[in-house]
Amino acid sequence: MKRRKFLSLGAVAAAASVLPASLSATDYVATAPKAWEAPTSKEAIEALFGSAAMIDGQIEIKAPKLAENGGAVPIGIKSKLELTTIALFQDANPRSAVVVFEMPENGIADLQTKIKMRKTANVTVVAKGKDGKLYSAVQKVEVSIGGCGG
Repeated sequence: MKRRKFLSLGAVAAAASVLPASLSATDYVATAPKAWEAPTSKEAIEALFGSAAMIDGQIEIKAPKLAENGGAVPIGIKSKLELTTIALFQDANPRSAVVVFEMPENGIADLQTKIKMRKTANVTVVAKGKDGKLYSAVQKVEVSIGGCGG
């Protein structure tokens, strides 16, 4: 029993040594609460990013055209731009905002996640570039009702 306790303490110390000295993340629910209450992507985007013009074509969304399981719709986001923030929105649920990612310095935007969608709707990605400009992409995702895709 003493050996197990010793080994577990070593594992905890090893894991702690790998963690960065300080972790920080912006609490977007606290800093932009209206974005998380907004029923449409347009309202949520304005609450989070303001009404600045967005540039299309620099962000790629990879999502199925037909999602057979609305409970776990795979979404991929890619870009070659230097981005600081990437936000994902959908218009299928009562609240539009899904998630906001903060990108590390010189990070590559190649993200994968799964979201819940109750019905067919648009998925929108808005990203803020290191240059301060906003970039966006929209893709319609059809959700199969009842899990049958045909």
